[in-house]
Amino acid sequence: MTSQTTIDATGPGDKSSEAPLAPAPAAGLRGHPWLTLITVAVGVMMVALDGTIVAIANPAIQKDLGATFAQVQWITNGYFLALAVSLITAGKLGDRFGHRQTFLIGVTGFAAASGAIGLSNSIAAVVTFRVFQGLFGALLMPAALGLLRATFPAEKLNMAIGIWGMVIGASTAGGPILGGVLVQHVSWQSVFFINVPVGALALVLGVLILLDHRAENAPRSFDLLGIALLSGAMFCLVWALIKAPAWGWGDGRTWIFIAASVVLFVLFSVWETRVREPLIPLGLFRSIPLSAGVVLMVLMAIAFMGGLFFVTFYLQNVHGMSPIDAGLHLLPLTGMMIVGSPLAGAAITKLGPRIPLAGGMLATTVAMYGMSTLRADTGSGVMSVWFALLGLGLAPVMVGATEVIVGNAPMELSGVAGGLQQAAMQIGGSLGTAVLGAVMASKVDSDLPGNWTGAGLPKLTPDQLDKASEAVQVGVAPVPKGVPEQVAAKITDVAHHTFVSGMSLASLVAAGVAAVAVFVALLTKRGANAESGAGVGHI
Repeated sequence: MTSQTTIDATGPGDKSSEAPLAPAPAAGLRGHPWLTLITVAVGVMMVALDGTIVAIANPAIQKDLGATFAQVQWITNGYFLALAVSLITAGKLGDRFGHRQTFLIGVTGFAAASGAIGLSNSIAAVVTFRVFQGLFGALLMPAALGLLRATFPAEKLNMAIGIWGMVIGASTAGGPILGGVLVQHVSWQSVFFINVPVGALALVLGVLILLDHRAENAPRSFDLLGIALLSGAMFCLVWALIKAPAWGWGDGRTWIFIAASVVLFVLFSVWETRVREPLIPLGLFRSIPLSAGVVLMVLMAIAFMGGLFFVTFYLQNVHGMSPIDAGLHLLPLTGMMIVGSPLAGAAITKLGPRIPLAGGMLATTVAMYGMSTLRADTGSGVMSVWFALLGLGLAPVMVGATEVIVGNAPMELSGVAGGLQQAAMQIGGSLGTAVLGAVMASKVDSDLPGNWTGAGLPKLTPDQLDKASEAVQVGVAPVPKGVPEQVAAKITDVAHHTFVSGMSLASLVAAGVAAVAVFVALLTKRGANAESGAGVGHI
């Protein structure tokens, strides 16, 4: 691109006849670039943490509220789905009404929804407020990137985005450890209550520091039909994947929802080519590197988020670890993501994104294959090797995604591209939990009857078998009260063996997804806009 968008809070600025202006010097705290980065990092950290911190709390929530496996999945899926579907729309709201206001509303709403979850006493309430968390989180994330673009000069913007990406990566990886500490020493509710003071801090900092800015050519209308079509398509797809183990893959209801999803996606695509201000301008995808970056984010998130969902149940319910011990066993994953992120940033700056991203996904493939070899009695040392390799593989993708997607978008659509990058990750996380959950449930349903009979245990009625299968899908041994110790040991052995076989198959599927992502990464390249910075004018 040879021209850049000018940002002006008071009215239209100069057009393409002049070079883009740098941000006006900040007077005091208001609009200071590095203080702005700290402020948005606090808010982004809160949202990113919630993407994985809840994974550690899931077993405690399931036990306390008597939730089923599918309901526990919706604690994660409801959040990711609401976040993913709303990100593009939220980015356009920020362009229209100002990223500062959007950020402050997002922070306030996210903290309030978190407090409401902590006060909930039913799984339905938890899932409902998780959806609200996702909606407010969607307001917050694109606004944070928009604020960075508006306050940092072009030559320092890439550094700021790199630190922003590190915060997301470190928070995502650190969620299980913090969650373990809170669940074990306080309660599962504290995992959500902690967002209240963090949100209050982000709100105070935002009011004092953030400077408002508006896009010159801000959208004047919203693609309401596009939002409805995309939301319906995603809901039908994920609902079909979650319900398929219970309904059966050959059941008509499963395929009705899958077919409805396909139809809605097609209608969405057709509508986006006709509406004046589309939710997602499909012209963006004419760029092969940009499209590859989006697909890469989806595939990475499927493997990472989906795999992590089962690892927490494996550590706590199979190995019998406390929540904090489970979090500490994931420290190699966390540590390598934190250490690997700046190294990956340096490598991407020097070599371009293609080699680091392909190498990262190759490492992720090997790590997920290694996790498929885990058994009920696997030692901590072996687990740590695979967790560390996974963190090292994910770091380049986390850091490089903004350059690949935003850098390959036209400058006037870079905000939409930033929202698309985040949406791709959230959609991938939701699909990963659903797809790998379906794989796990199907494998358990298939293996449990034979394993149960083969161990010489009393035959179960169909209803008893269904309940036992639900327990085993999360690594819990369905031991009835009062059974002899020898029988209880047999049931536990069968349950853990069956769960691990399901987790192994799910990990192999995740490894296959990551392997495909290696080849997708080879299609990426540094964008024409990557070196030009934000292109920001008056504030």
